[in-house]
Amino acid sequence: FALDGQHRLKAIKDAIKVDPEIGKEDVCVLLVSHFDTEDGRTKTRRLFTNINRNAKVTTSAENIALDEDYGINILTRRFLTDHEFLKRDGVVLVFTKQGEEGELSLAGNSIPKTHPKALTSISVLNEVLTELAFDLPPTVTAVNTRPTSDDLEFAYTQLSNRLDSLLNACGNIRERMLAVTSARDLRAPKNNENTGHAFMRPVVQKAVARAVKHIVGQKILSWEEIMDRLSELDWEISKAPWLAVYSPESEKMIAGKDFNELLFDLLLCHLAPPSKQAIKKARKEFKEIRNLQYPVSEDELFGRLVSQDDDPGQDGPN
Repeated sequence: FALDGQHRLKAIKDAIKVDPEIGKEDVCVLLVSHFDTEDGRTKTRRLFTNINRNAKVTTSAENIALDEDYGINILTRRFLTDHEFLKRDGVVLVFTKQGEEGELSLAGNSIPKTHPKALTSISVLNEVLTELAFDLPPTVTAVNTRPTSDDLEFAYTQLSNRLDSLLNACGNIRERMLAVTSARDLRAPKNNENTGHAFMRPVVQKAVARAVKHIVGQKILSWEEIMDRLSELDWEISKAPWLAVYSPESEKMIAGKDFNELLFDLLLCHLAPPSKQAIKKARKEFKEIRNLQYPVSEDELFGRLVSQDDDPGQDGPN
C-alpha cells in the first residue's frame, strides 16, 4: 500500500487508462519493508508519522522552481523559457554556488555585483511579477488553486507586456544590457561604481514594482502615465531616490528594512506623491536615517503632485 503520495499513484493509474504508453516510463519510488506483525505495524506507523511530522518545509525558492498550483510560480518558470530577453543565458540568476565544494542552491534576493550576465534572480523576478499581477484574475494569485490554462495564458501575455514596458521605462535597461560586454560594467563600473545603473540592483527592482502596483492599483495614475514618470527619473545609482539604499561615499548598497521602506516612500514622492505632508515626512525620514539632506527640494517634489490644488506653504493637503 502507498504510505505517501496516494494522489500521485491515483493520477498514474488514471493516466495509464488514457495512454497505456505511459506505463513504459520509469517512476522513482521508495520501498519500505513491512512485516505483518504488531512490531511491524508499529514500525510502519512510526515511520509515517515521523515523515509527516518532521518533513522539511520547502523554501520559497524551491516552491518557485517546483510548485504546480500557485500561478505566479508557474508563470515565473515560463518567463525563463519563453520571454525573449529573460530566457537569455544568465540574465535571470537561477542557481548560486555555496560552500567550499561549490554546492548549487537556488538563487535568493541578491546578485553579486561582479556577475557578468545577471539582471535579476528567480526569487526577485517572482516578487516583481507578483506586484505586477495586481489586477489579474484572482486564480492567478491564489496560492493553493491552479489557474486554468486560459487564465495562465492571459496572465503571461499581460505580465510580459508590463515587464517589457517596465524594462524600457527603467532606464532602457534591456538595450543597455545587450550593449555591454559584461553586466558588471552596467551594474557597478570598476573604479566608478557611483555611475552604475540603479535598476541592476534587486532591491530597486522590488521597490519600483511595489510602487507601480500602489500607484496604478489605486488608480492614482494610469499605467502609461506611471511609465512616463519612471522614464524621467535619473537612473544613476548615486542620485535620488536611490540614495536611500546606496552610499556614494563607500560605494556600497545599504541593506535593511528601514532603508527599503525609505526607498519606497521616496519613490512615491517622485512618481505620484499622495500629499505635500507625505513629501515633507519622507524628506525628514531621509535626513534622520541617512544623516544627509535630501538633494531634491520640497518645491520640486510638490510639482509631482497629481493634484496641484494644495498651497505649498501648508503642512498637508486641503
